[in-house]
Amino acid sequence: MSRVPWSIDLVLLILAAATLAGGGVCVAFGQPSLARFAWLLGTLPVLLALTVSLVKAVMRRQAGIDVLAWLAIALAVVLDETLAAAVIALMLASGRTLERYAQDRAQREMSALLGRAPRQATRFENGEWRSVAPATLVPGDRLLVRSGEFVPVDGTLTGDAELDESMLTGESSTLRRCSGENACSGVVNAGAPFEMVARATAGDSTFAGIVRMVERAQRERSPSVRLADRYAAFFVLASLLVAGIAWLLTGDVARALAVLVVASPCPLILAVPVAIVSGMSRCSKRGILVKGGGALERLAQATILFFDKTGTLTGGRARIVAIECGADVAAGDVLRFAASLAQASGHIISDALTVAARERRIDLSLPSAVIETAGEGVTGRVDERTVAIGKFEYVSACATNAPWSDAFLARVVSEGGAAVFVGVDGVMIGAIQMADQVRLETPRALRLLKREGVERLVMLTGDRHDIAEAVGELLGVTDVRAEQTPADKLAAIQAARQEGVTIMVGDGVNDAPALAAADVGIAMGARGAAASSEAADVVLLVDRLDRLVDAMRIARRSRRIALESVVIGMSLSVVAMTIAAAGFLPPIAGAVIQEVVDVVVIVNALRVLLVRTRPTGAGLADIDVEQLGREHTALLPLLDQIRDFADRLPTLSGGAIAGELAGIIDALDQRLLPHERADDLEVYARLAPLLGGEDPLAAMSGAHREIFRMIRSLRQTVADLPRDGTNAMQVQAIQRLLYGLEAIVRLHCAQEEELFHAVGADA
Repeated sequence: MSRVPWSIDLVLLILAAATLAGGGVCVAFGQPSLARFAWLLGTLPVLLALTVSLVKAVMRRQAGIDVLAWLAIALAVVLDETLAAAVIALMLASGRTLERYAQDRAQREMSALLGRAPRQATRFENGEWRSVAPATLVPGDRLLVRSGEFVPVDGTLTGDAELDESMLTGESSTLRRCSGENACSGVVNAGAPFEMVARATAGDSTFAGIVRMVERAQRERSPSVRLADRYAAFFVLASLLVAGIAWLLTGDVARALAVLVVASPCPLILAVPVAIVSGMSRCSKRGILVKGGGALERLAQATILFFDKTGTLTGGRARIVAIECGADVAAGDVLRFAASLAQASGHIISDALTVAARERRIDLSLPSAVIETAGEGVTGRVDERTVAIGKFEYVSACATNAPWSDAFLARVVSEGGAAVFVGVDGVMIGAIQMADQVRLETPRALRLLKREGVERLVMLTGDRHDIAEAVGELLGVTDVRAEQTPADKLAAIQAARQEGVTIMVGDGVNDAPALAAADVGIAMGARGAAASSEAADVVLLVDRLDRLVDAMRIARRSRRIALESVVIGMSLSVVAMTIAAAGFLPPIAGAVIQEVVDVVVIVNALRVLLVRTRPTGAGLADIDVEQLGREHTALLPLLDQIRDFADRLPTLSGGAIAGELAGIIDALDQRLLPHERADDLEVYARLAPLLGGEDPLAAMSGAHREIFRMIRSLRQTVADLPRDGTNAMQVQAIQRLLYGLEAIVRLHCAQEEELFHAVGADA
């Protein structure tokens, strides 16, 4: 954790501690008058600072339990009980310092977001290109954007351009923009240099608008109330009532002081910040940066969770989904040729190809005679053979088209992502489908978040509706909102805050306004945009979504222990107040008792730092094993039908294939899918506590997702079937899907039955 910065509170803490100790030394040497002066010297500055804070709080109508501390210190000073006053002042200064430390960590700066703003622009002036400040640009200026540079202002392209818009739209792949299309400020030129004409000033452009949205959202969000202050009204009134009654009945003002001394809110002032800061420390050890105690408190109460898709639920980078090739070509050879040539290109897709080849331990060759056409493709020599990789149009211009290319293109368009075609010596030998894949830990993280009390999961994405729905179905997210702009995300967050405490998780500049507006903004900080990290309350420094589960567990444990400390402190204080009111506890003894109470609640608060065993669940789930077996038996005829249809496929006409396949898909939708969804959402939730561990059914749930994916692929295949018949490649693809689906469903049912039988026997 960072060092505590110097502040008035820290100075007061040092002064109070030093004068309290100095007064004790004076007493030891027989100088009580000097001791009282030392204690008074340390007490009065704390009392003055507390007075200023209370006045400000009263003006904001937020006065809390600090009222008791002020009364106790002031009355102790008036009655010359300087030692009691000094002890209370020390405890108060300690609590204020801890609280200031948490607040300092919560401060957000816009420096990182502003750091992403374009610093310069290249404008055509007097027959030459000149570097100028973006603030000097006006609509109509002719601009040049070099490779890797940010677009300085919104403008209109005068030629083709390849733009990386991921920071604004959330789309993980680069986009080809044609002449006449718009380019927004803040996007990156991922291809060759291009020219554009400015159509807005820097202040009126997209990037500046996002900055303003972040600032406005931060201003509009109301500050959090301290946890201890929520109990202020009751405790203050009760303490004053007891002190007043003791004074009125006995006429002894010392009794009232004793009551106020033991009623001083030191347990609340100290224990709550200790528990919260300890929770922040626990989070930091897990790679979770929590910027303030208020954020940790709100995280513990969150029930609505919003996710960005790209870079949050998904990895944010292109990965190989499938490799298509002819029967006489190996998929490994397609990737080897493509990745070998891609080594000479700096394109993000080229990087993904080379990384994938190395992960699969494919030996790559050095390319030569490389020629790259920005945004289109690359040609060169690999192992004395002429190789071309890139878009379909680029490769087809120098290689004979493959019979499977049209169907492959249609599939890529329907599923989203990008395609890299590969031609060798004038023949198109294969194609590689690239897409941004779901993180491995994402399904598990979402299930665990539901177990932690999150009631609603909402996915926000800039992707098309069909792609977003596919990802949502894969992950079990029922509330999917596609084609969302930064303003749309901001509006969704603001509306949801009326229903409960909301969390927003994102990683791009486009997420920054929503992160700032949410009750708790969480940024994927390992590779995410600096803007989102600065706008967020929590930053996941480790690029793993399941760390959010750890953050919520730590937050809830911290808040629960803080509440325990509050209850313990208040209860002990009430007992001590009763004893003091009865006259059995003088002010000095009360101060000592108060110290004991402080130690008890602080030790309890420090339990947050202890390692805690992960929950395993409790109780037995009510699972009807026989009913599940009957449901599996009812699926057997459908599986037999799938196998029989797959066997007969080569002998059927195109019309017969389309008709039977449509019928099978209807049966899958009506019989198999409802069963698997019910298992995943209901049966597994009841079964997991019996098995122990954190997520014991992750692999079984993964089989459900694969079944959903295969059925979706079959559905798309039916939609893409030509009316004039099918070819051999299409028949083979359908057969592979049917055989695979039938096999995985049979295996999955067998595994479930064995597992359910074992659980039933144990129960």
